[in-house]
Amino acid sequence: MAELGGCNVVSSRISLMKIEKNTVVSLIYRLSDAQGNLIEESADPMIYLHGGYAGTFPKIEELLEGQEIGFETNIQLEPQDAFGDYDAELLRIEQRERFPEPLEIGMQFEGVPSPDDEEEGAEFIAADDDEEDGESLIYTITDLAEDRVVLDANHPLAGMALRFWIQVTQIRVATSEEVENGRAEDAMGLMIGDQDDDTDYDNLDDYLSPSPSNHPTLH
Repeated sequence: MAELGGCNVVSSRISLMKIEKNTVVSLIYRLSDAQGNLIEESADPMIYLHGGYAGTFPKIEELLEGQEIGFETNIQLEPQDAFGDYDAELLRIEQRERFPEPLEIGMQFEGVPSPDDEEEGAEFIAADDDEEDGESLIYTITDLAEDRVVLDANHPLAGMALRFWIQVTQIRVATSEEVENGRAEDAMGLMIGDQDDDTDYDNLDDYLSPSPSNHPTLH
């Protein structure tokens, strides 16, 4: 801190900090589909560790490299740069009796029960063909009938081009522990970006592709 004309002047080092590898970045964002329909607007900042740690989409990291607090921009991500293309092979139609009641659209399961599992006490574990990189898939119930259940392991925004408005609100140097762990201590991603949390995706139905081949129903 320097003194100038009797006034204390705080160093501008923090405000001039640039986004680079091993900095923790806070963003506010607005997410829309390709037609401009609002999907999500941040109530809290998205916080991630910059530098190839999979804290956000690579195209966004590339755009933010070297930027400062206050930087804002718009970017459109094609499906392959966001949540991927829609994969019809990740759809399952199962007998309802194999699942514990009550069932609701939007409920999630890790894998599906094997044919040998009984309804009571059935364990929901993924079969070998449901595993990607050693991690079992998370299935979401997308439709229900009297005797059947439709499950989908695609991300709710898979197959969609997405438009982001983003603004940088904070930048700080990552701690050695954060670098070692590969994530910010206070990391917070997109509200709809992580299928391992308890997010309710029902409100995203209007943004999913209406194509019957992509999202079959039982009605």
